[in-house]
Amino acid sequence: MKITCQKADLEKGVNIVKNAVPTRTTMAILECILIDASSGVIKLTANDMEIGIETIIDGTISERGIIALDAKTFSDIVKMLPENEVTISTEPSYSTCITCEDAEYNTPGKSGEDFSYLPNVQKNQPIIISQLSLREIIRQTIFSVADNENNKLMTGELFEIKDNNLKVVALDGHRVSIRNVELKNPTNDVKVIVPKKTLNEITKIVSGGIDDEINIYVTDNHIIFEFDQTTVVSRIIEGEFFKIEQMLSADYETKIKINKKKFFDCVNGATPFIIEVDKKPIIVNATNNSMSLSYSSVKGSMNRTVDITKEGKDIMIGFNPKFVLDALRVIDDEEINLYMLNAKSPCFIKDDNGSYTYIVLPVNFNNPGAN
Repeated sequence: MKITCQKADLEKGVNIVKNAVPTRTTMAILECILIDASSGVIKLTANDMEIGIETIIDGTISERGIIALDAKTFSDIVKMLPENEVTISTEPSYSTCITCEDAEYNTPGKSGEDFSYLPNVQKNQPIIISQLSLREIIRQTIFSVADNENNKLMTGELFEIKDNNLKVVALDGHRVSIRNVELKNPTNDVKVIVPKKTLNEITKIVSGGIDDEINIYVTDNHIIFEFDQTTVVSRIIEGEFFKIEQMLSADYETKIKINKKKFFDCVNGATPFIIEVDKKPIIVNATNNSMSLSYSSVKGSMNRTVDITKEGKDIMIGFNPKFVLDALRVIDDEEINLYMLNAKSPCFIKDDNGSYTYIVLPVNFNNPGAN
Protein backbone atom coordinates (compact mmCIF):
# COMPACT_ATOMS: atom_id res chain seq x y z
CA MET A 1 0.00 0.00 0.00
CA LYS A 2 1.14 3.53 -0.72
CA ILE A 3 -0.95 6.63 -0.08
CA THR A 4 -0.34 10.38 0.07
CA CYS A 5 -2.40 12.95 1.94
CA GLN A 6 -2.11 16.23 3.77
CA LYS A 7 -1.03 16.05 7.42
CA ALA A 8 -4.08 18.11 8.49
CA ASP A 9 -6.52 15.69 6.82
CA LEU A 10 -4.73 12.66 8.25
CA GLU A 11 -4.63 14.12 11.77
CA LYS A 12 -8.32 15.04 11.65
CA GLY A 13 -9.21 11.51 10.54
CA VAL A 14 -7.08 9.89 13.24
CA ASN A 15 -8.62 12.12 15.91
CA ILE A 16 -12.11 11.12 14.80
CA VAL A 17 -11.65 7.34 14.81
CA LYS A 18 -9.29 6.95 17.77
CA ASN A 19 -12.23 7.59 20.11
CA ALA A 20 -13.40 4.05 19.30
CA VAL A 21 -10.10 2.38 20.22
CA PRO A 22 -10.60 0.40 23.46
CA THR A 23 -8.45 1.36 26.45
CA ARG A 24 -8.24 -2.26 27.57
CA THR A 25 -8.79 -5.34 25.43
CA THR A 26 -7.56 -8.91 25.08
CA MET A 27 -7.64 -8.54 21.26
CA ALA A 28 -4.47 -6.74 20.20
CA ILE A 29 -5.87 -5.99 16.75
CA LEU A 30 -8.54 -3.75 18.32
CA GLU A 31 -5.78 -1.51 19.67
CA CYS A 32 -5.10 -0.52 16.07
CA ILE A 33 -6.43 1.97 13.55
CA LEU A 34 -7.13 0.37 10.19
CA ILE A 35 -5.99 2.21 7.07
CA ASP A 36 -7.95 0.79 4.15
CA ALA A 37 -6.96 1.97 0.69
CA SER A 38 -8.16 -1.17 -1.11
CA SER A 39 -11.29 0.21 -2.77
CA GLY A 40 -10.42 3.59 -4.24
CA VAL A 41 -10.82 5.74 -1.09
CA ILE A 42 -8.66 6.17 2.01
CA LYS A 43 -10.70 5.00 4.96
CA LEU A 44 -9.65 5.03 8.62
CA THR A 45 -11.49 2.72 11.05
CA ALA A 46 -11.43 1.88 14.77
CA ASN A 47 -13.73 -0.55 16.54
CA ASP A 48 -14.06 -1.71 20.15
CA MET A 49 -16.97 -4.08 19.33
CA GLU A 50 -19.46 -1.77 21.11
CA ILE A 51 -18.86 1.32 19.00
CA GLY A 52 -17.08 1.59 15.67
CA ILE A 53 -16.07 4.73 13.79
CA GLU A 54 -14.87 5.07 10.21
CA THR A 55 -14.06 8.19 8.24
CA ILE A 56 -12.83 8.89 4.72
CA ILE A 57 -9.98 11.33 4.17
CA ASP A 58 -8.79 13.07 1.01
CA GLY A 59 -5.62 11.76 -0.58
CA THR A 60 -4.02 9.88 -3.45
CA ILE A 61 -3.64 6.11 -3.65
CA SER A 62 -0.53 5.00 -5.53
CA GLU A 63 -0.75 1.36 -4.49
CA ARG A 64 -3.92 -0.13 -3.09
CA GLY A 65 -3.70 -2.01 0.17
CA ILE A 66 -4.68 -2.24 3.82
CA ILE A 67 -2.77 -2.06 7.12
CA ALA A 68 -3.54 -1.95 10.85
CA LEU A 69 -1.30 0.30 12.96
CA ASP A 70 -1.13 0.62 16.73
CA ALA A 71 -3.46 3.53 17.46
CA LYS A 72 -1.38 5.30 20.09
CA THR A 73 1.88 5.00 18.16
CA PHE A 74 0.27 6.08 14.90
CA SER A 75 -1.52 9.01 16.55
CA ASP A 76 1.67 10.19 18.26
CA ILE A 77 3.60 10.01 14.98
CA VAL A 78 0.98 11.98 13.07
CA LYS A 79 0.99 14.75 15.69
CA MET A 80 4.75 15.20 15.28
CA LEU A 81 4.75 15.43 11.48
CA PRO A 82 5.35 18.79 9.74
CA GLU A 83 2.32 20.53 8.23
CA ASN A 84 2.80 19.18 4.75
CA GLU A 85 2.16 16.20 2.49
CA VAL A 86 2.46 12.79 4.15
CA THR A 87 3.26 9.50 2.45
CA ILE A 88 2.45 6.15 4.06
CA SER A 89 3.85 3.03 2.45
CA THR A 90 3.88 -0.59 3.58
CA GLU A 91 5.96 -3.70 2.90
CA PRO A 92 4.63 -7.25 2.49
CA SER A 93 5.92 -7.86 6.05
CA TYR A 94 3.51 -5.07 7.21
CA SER A 95 6.42 -2.80 8.10
CA THR A 96 5.16 0.74 7.55
CA CYS A 97 7.09 3.88 6.61
CA ILE A 98 5.58 7.32 7.25
CA THR A 99 7.39 10.28 5.68
CA CYS A 100 6.80 14.02 5.59
CA GLU A 101 9.45 16.52 4.44
CA ASP A 102 12.63 15.46 6.26
CA ALA A 103 10.82 13.31 8.84
CA GLU A 104 10.73 9.54 8.48
CA TYR A 105 9.10 7.09 10.90
CA ASN A 106 9.07 3.32 10.64
CA THR A 107 6.67 1.20 12.65
CA PRO A 108 5.48 -2.41 12.51
CA GLY A 109 1.91 -3.02 11.39
CA LYS A 110 -0.53 -5.91 11.41
CA SER A 111 -2.54 -7.58 8.70
CA GLY A 112 -5.64 -5.56 8.00
CA GLU A 113 -7.49 -8.75 7.13
CA ASP A 114 -7.55 -9.64 10.86
CA PHE A 115 -9.31 -6.39 11.79
CA SER A 116 -12.90 -6.43 13.07
CA TYR A 117 -14.76 -4.41 10.49
CA LEU A 118 -17.89 -2.43 11.28
CA PRO A 119 -21.03 -4.55 11.04
CA ASN A 120 -22.80 -4.43 7.71
CA VAL A 121 -26.13 -3.00 8.81
CA GLN A 122 -29.15 -2.67 6.54
CA LYS A 123 -30.33 0.93 6.60
CA ASN A 124 -33.96 1.93 6.66
CA GLN A 125 -35.54 5.39 6.52
CA PRO A 126 -33.14 7.90 8.08
CA ILE A 127 -33.87 10.23 10.96
CA ILE A 128 -32.57 13.58 9.71
CA ILE A 129 -31.53 16.25 12.19
CA SER A 130 -29.06 19.11 12.13
CA GLN A 131 -25.65 18.43 13.62
CA LEU A 132 -25.96 21.46 15.89
CA SER A 133 -29.36 20.31 17.19
CA LEU A 134 -28.14 16.79 17.97
CA ARG A 135 -25.04 18.08 19.74
CA GLU A 136 -27.14 20.48 21.83
CA ILE A 137 -29.74 17.81 22.70
CA ILE A 138 -27.01 15.52 23.98
CA ARG A 139 -25.30 18.33 25.91
CA GLN A 140 -28.57 19.28 27.55
CA THR A 141 -29.41 15.77 28.79
CA ILE A 142 -26.36 13.54 29.11
CA PHE A 143 -25.38 14.76 32.59
CA SER A 144 -28.41 12.88 33.94
CA VAL A 145 -27.20 9.49 32.68
CA ALA A 146 -26.05 7.18 35.49
CA ASP A 147 -22.29 6.60 35.71
CA ASN A 148 -22.43 3.16 37.34
CA GLU A 149 -23.38 -0.10 35.67
CA ASN A 150 -25.80 -1.28 38.37
CA ASN A 151 -28.75 -0.67 36.07
CA LYS A 152 -27.77 -0.99 32.41
CA LEU A 153 -30.83 0.91 31.21
CA MET A 154 -29.69 4.02 33.12
CA THR A 155 -26.33 4.06 31.29
CA GLY A 156 -27.94 5.30 28.08
CA GLU A 157 -30.48 7.79 26.78
CA LEU A 158 -33.88 7.02 25.36
CA PHE A 159 -34.36 8.31 21.81
CA GLU A 160 -38.06 8.09 21.00
CA ILE A 161 -39.80 9.40 17.90
CA LYS A 162 -43.56 9.64 17.88
CA ASP A 163 -45.66 11.75 15.52
CA ASN A 164 -42.46 13.27 14.13
CA ASN A 165 -41.36 14.53 17.54
CA LEU A 166 -38.01 13.41 18.92
CA LYS A 167 -37.95 12.98 22.68
CA VAL A 168 -34.64 12.31 24.42
CA VAL A 169 -34.72 11.16 28.05
CA ALA A 170 -31.91 10.57 30.56
CA LEU A 171 -32.25 9.63 34.23
CA ASP A 172 -30.15 8.31 37.10
CA GLY A 173 -32.67 7.73 39.87
CA HIS A 174 -32.33 11.23 41.36
CA ARG A 175 -33.21 13.41 38.36
CA VAL A 176 -34.61 13.29 34.85
CA SER A 177 -33.68 15.36 31.79
CA ILE A 178 -36.01 15.54 28.81
CA ARG A 179 -35.64 17.35 25.48
CA ASN A 180 -38.29 17.50 22.77
CA VAL A 181 -37.54 18.51 19.18
CA GLU A 182 -39.90 18.63 16.22
CA LEU A 183 -38.31 16.94 13.19
CA LYS A 184 -38.57 18.63 9.79
CA ASN A 185 -38.63 15.44 7.71
CA PRO A 186 -41.31 12.73 8.01
CA THR A 187 -39.91 9.88 10.10
CA ASN A 188 -41.16 6.51 11.29
CA ASP A 189 -41.80 6.01 15.00
CA VAL A 190 -38.68 4.76 16.82
CA LYS A 191 -37.78 3.81 20.38
CA VAL A 192 -34.17 2.98 21.21
CA ILE A 193 -31.69 3.33 24.10
CA VAL A 194 -28.31 4.74 23.05
CA PRO A 195 -25.23 4.19 25.29
CA LYS A 196 -23.74 7.24 27.00
CA LYS A 197 -20.30 6.44 25.57
CA THR A 198 -21.62 6.59 22.02
CA LEU A 199 -23.30 9.94 22.61
CA ASN A 200 -20.16 11.37 24.22
CA GLU A 201 -18.13 10.38 21.17
CA ILE A 202 -20.71 11.90 18.83
CA THR A 203 -20.43 15.26 20.59
CA LYS A 204 -16.64 15.15 20.19
CA ILE A 205 -16.64 14.60 16.44
CA VAL A 206 -19.84 16.27 15.18
CA SER A 207 -18.78 19.83 14.46
CA GLY A 208 -21.32 21.10 11.92
CA GLY A 209 -23.89 23.84 12.33
CA ILE A 210 -27.65 24.19 11.98
CA ASP A 211 -27.51 23.69 8.20
CA ASP A 212 -25.32 20.56 8.36
CA GLU A 213 -27.37 17.40 8.58
CA ILE A 214 -26.76 14.07 10.21
CA ASN A 215 -28.59 10.90 9.18
CA ILE A 216 -29.48 8.41 11.91
CA TYR A 217 -30.52 4.84 11.19
CA VAL A 218 -31.93 2.43 13.80
CA THR A 219 -32.05 -1.36 13.56
CA ASP A 220 -32.87 -4.09 16.07
CA ASN A 221 -29.30 -4.12 17.44
CA HIS A 222 -27.52 -1.01 16.20
CA ILE A 223 -27.79 2.73 15.70
CA ILE A 224 -25.82 4.39 12.91
CA PHE A 225 -24.87 8.06 12.67
CA GLU A 226 -23.72 9.31 9.24
CA PHE A 227 -22.39 12.83 8.68
CA ASP A 228 -19.84 14.42 6.41
CA GLN A 229 -17.46 11.55 5.53
CA THR A 230 -17.86 9.75 8.85
CA THR A 231 -19.94 6.79 10.03
CA VAL A 232 -20.46 5.81 13.67
CA VAL A 233 -22.02 2.40 14.38
CA SER A 234 -23.00 1.53 17.94
CA ARG A 235 -24.73 -1.30 19.69
CA ILE A 236 -27.92 -0.26 21.44
CA ILE A 237 -28.92 -1.11 25.00
CA GLU A 238 -31.54 -3.83 25.02
CA GLY A 239 -34.56 -3.63 27.29
CA GLU A 240 -37.63 -1.52 27.98
CA PHE A 241 -36.84 2.00 29.19
CA PHE A 242 -38.44 3.31 32.36
CA LYS A 243 -42.00 4.56 32.08
CA ILE A 244 -41.74 8.18 33.18
CA GLU A 245 -45.20 9.33 32.11
CA GLN A 246 -46.56 9.02 35.66
CA MET A 247 -43.80 11.35 36.85
CA LEU A 248 -44.88 14.06 34.41
CA SER A 249 -47.95 15.08 36.37
CA ALA A 250 -49.20 18.60 35.70
CA ASP A 251 -50.24 19.03 39.34
CA TYR A 252 -48.49 21.79 41.27
CA GLU A 253 -49.31 24.15 44.09
CA THR A 254 -46.37 26.53 43.67
CA LYS A 255 -45.07 28.12 40.48
CA ILE A 256 -41.99 30.32 40.61
CA LYS A 257 -40.62 32.47 37.81
CA ILE A 258 -37.01 33.44 38.39
CA ASN A 259 -34.02 34.89 36.55
CA LYS A 260 -31.91 31.89 35.58
CA LYS A 261 -28.51 33.52 36.08
CA LYS A 262 -29.40 34.89 39.51
CA PHE A 263 -30.77 31.51 40.58
CA PHE A 264 -27.63 29.80 39.31
CA ASP A 265 -25.38 32.26 41.14
CA CYS A 266 -27.28 31.68 44.40
CA VAL A 267 -27.07 27.89 44.20
CA ASN A 268 -23.47 28.05 43.02
CA GLY A 269 -22.68 30.18 46.07
CA ALA A 270 -22.85 27.00 48.18
CA THR A 271 -20.00 25.37 46.23
CA PRO A 272 -17.14 26.36 48.63
CA PHE A 273 -18.88 24.56 51.48
CA ILE A 274 -20.08 21.40 49.75
CA ILE A 275 -18.74 18.08 51.04
CA GLU A 276 -19.88 15.40 48.59
CA VAL A 277 -20.03 12.55 51.09
CA ASP A 278 -22.33 14.59 53.38
CA LYS A 279 -24.98 14.89 50.66
CA LYS A 280 -26.43 17.92 52.44
CA PRO A 281 -29.15 19.79 50.54
CA ILE A 282 -29.42 23.42 49.69
CA ILE A 283 -32.62 24.65 51.33
CA VAL A 284 -34.94 26.79 49.25
CA ASN A 285 -37.60 28.84 51.02
CA ALA A 286 -40.03 30.71 48.77
CA THR A 287 -42.37 33.23 50.35
CA ASN A 288 -44.25 36.09 48.71
CA ASN A 289 -41.92 37.55 46.05
CA SER A 290 -38.55 36.42 47.36
CA MET A 291 -36.65 33.18 47.65
CA SER A 292 -33.97 32.52 50.26
CA LEU A 293 -31.36 29.81 49.74
CA SER A 294 -29.23 28.47 52.57
CA TYR A 295 -26.53 25.85 52.89
CA SER A 296 -24.32 24.82 55.77
CA SER A 297 -21.61 22.27 56.46
CA VAL A 298 -18.57 21.99 58.73
CA LYS A 299 -16.78 24.20 56.18
CA GLY A 300 -19.16 27.12 56.70
CA SER A 301 -22.55 28.44 55.68
CA MET A 302 -24.18 30.53 52.99
CA ASN A 303 -27.39 32.55 52.80
CA ARG A 304 -28.63 34.23 49.62
CA THR A 305 -31.88 35.91 48.61
CA VAL A 306 -33.28 36.47 45.13
CA ASP A 307 -36.45 38.12 43.82
CA ILE A 308 -39.09 35.86 42.28
CA THR A 309 -42.62 35.94 40.93
CA LYS A 310 -44.61 33.32 42.81
CA GLU A 311 -48.03 31.84 42.21
CA GLY A 312 -49.61 29.58 44.81
CA LYS A 313 -48.38 28.40 48.19
CA ASP A 314 -45.18 29.23 50.04
CA ILE A 315 -42.77 26.30 50.05
CA MET A 316 -39.59 25.17 51.80
CA ILE A 317 -37.76 22.34 50.01
CA GLY A 318 -34.25 20.86 49.82
CA PHE A 319 -32.22 19.85 46.74
CA ASN A 320 -28.85 18.41 45.90
CA PRO A 321 -27.16 21.62 44.66
CA LYS A 322 -25.17 19.79 41.99
CA PHE A 323 -28.32 18.45 40.34
CA VAL A 324 -29.86 21.92 40.19
CA LEU A 325 -26.66 23.46 38.79
CA ASP A 326 -26.33 20.77 36.11
CA ALA A 327 -29.78 21.60 34.79
CA LEU A 328 -29.35 25.38 34.97
CA ARG A 329 -26.04 25.24 33.07
CA VAL A 330 -27.68 23.90 29.92
CA ILE A 331 -30.81 26.07 29.87
CA ASP A 332 -30.44 29.06 27.56
CA ASP A 333 -33.59 30.94 28.66
CA GLU A 334 -33.15 34.16 30.60
CA GLU A 335 -36.09 33.34 32.88
CA ILE A 336 -37.18 29.88 34.00
CA ASN A 337 -40.25 28.40 35.66
CA LEU A 338 -40.17 26.06 38.66
CA TYR A 339 -43.20 23.93 39.47
CA MET A 340 -43.56 22.22 42.86
CA LEU A 341 -46.33 20.34 44.64
CA ASN A 342 -44.84 20.01 48.13
CA ALA A 343 -41.54 19.42 49.94
CA LYS A 344 -41.69 15.67 49.26
CA SER A 345 -42.41 15.86 45.53
CA PRO A 346 -40.06 16.53 42.60
CA CYS A 347 -39.35 20.01 41.29
CA PHE A 348 -40.01 20.58 37.60
CA ILE A 349 -38.00 23.10 35.60
CA LYS A 350 -39.65 23.48 32.22
CA ASP A 351 -40.50 25.99 29.51
CA ASP A 352 -43.94 26.89 28.24
CA ASN A 353 -43.68 25.10 24.87
CA GLY A 354 -42.36 21.84 26.31
CA SER A 355 -38.97 21.79 24.57
CA TYR A 356 -37.24 20.88 27.84
CA THR A 357 -38.16 19.43 31.22
CA TYR A 358 -35.77 18.86 34.12
CA ILE A 359 -37.02 16.95 37.15
CA VAL A 360 -35.03 17.08 40.39
CA LEU A 361 -36.04 14.93 43.33
CA PRO A 362 -36.06 16.68 46.73
CA VAL A 363 -33.73 15.83 49.62
CA ASN A 364 -35.03 15.49 53.17
CA PHE A 365 -33.59 17.87 55.75
CA ASN A 366 -34.05 18.61 59.43
CA ASN A 367 -35.61 21.99 59.88
CA PRO A 368 -38.38 22.85 62.30
CA GLY A 369 -39.82 25.26 59.81
CA ALA A 370 -40.24 22.60 57.13
CA ASN A 371 -43.62 21.06 56.43
